[in-house]
Amino acid sequence: MKTRELYNLTVRRFNRVGIPDADFESELLLRFFLDLDRTGLFLDERELNDTELEKFEELVSRRLAREPLSYIIGEHEFWSLAFEVAPDVLIPRPETALLIESLLELIKTPSDFNGTILDLGTGSGIIAVVLALELPQAQVVAVDRSERALAVAARNLKRHGVAGRVCLVQGDWFLPLQPRAKFDFIVSNPPYVSERIRLSLQPELEFEPKSALYAGDDGMEAYRRIIPSSRPHLNDGGSLLLEIGYDQEKMIRRLFSDIAELELIAIKKDFNGHPRVALARTVDETRVRR
Repeated sequence: MKTRELYNLTVRRFNRVGIPDADFESELLLRFFLDLDRTGLFLDERELNDTELEKFEELVSRRLAREPLSYIIGEHEFWSLAFEVAPDVLIPRPETALLIESLLELIKTPSDFNGTILDLGTGSGIIAVVLALELPQAQVVAVDRSERALAVAARNLKRHGVAGRVCLVQGDWFLPLQPRAKFDFIVSNPPYVSERIRLSLQPELEFEPKSALYAGDDGMEAYRRIIPSSRPHLNDGGSLLLEIGYDQEKMIRRLFSDIAELELIAIKKDFNGHPRVALARTVDETRVRR
């Protein structure tokens, strides 16, 4: 069977079971398998032998079982960069770019900013890596309770040349930090999916780490820990930025209303018009250097 025939067959099989973007996913899987770029794939006229077809069928079968493509090929693109992903970490979502953009908008001169940033629940390390690249003089600390996730993050830091400027720390939210550790920014994309809707979600999510996805009956458990504990670890004028669920704005506002030391400045909407990023600032007159 030739490459083009195999591509067309894979598209049909993916469509048959309802895999979204079957054309694109078939292309990525074949490119990964044959080690070709997009142009090379569609110019390729080789005849695949039986051994190659058997090996490719193993990959196709995994995707037909709804294992995420990113886990099969071992990486995912985010911020126009390739990141290693594995079942120990969440697959990056495009909505998280808004979280990073919201932080960068608060800094007048990114090349001069030499402050400190804390990334809570770093997972694969995508937020820490991007911030280290965009803010070349910043100091970044990235925390995660999963040793396996931190191993993936460490490889991504090395892959993108920022391992020397990001400190990885194992522990549960703020617990591994020194009591007096303070930062100009705290940023987090914590678990925020409600356990109640788990059975109604796409089957691919069952392959992702549950502790990084689900946060109790209402999806708010992580916020109830992070928000009240943030102020002691923020410099005066510092900011807290959180990715939130599309249906959590009212609950998030209620949480911040109980914290006198933090003021909720804005809740930003994503490209679908859903509330996605909560931005808060310490209540004081001074402001961190930007």
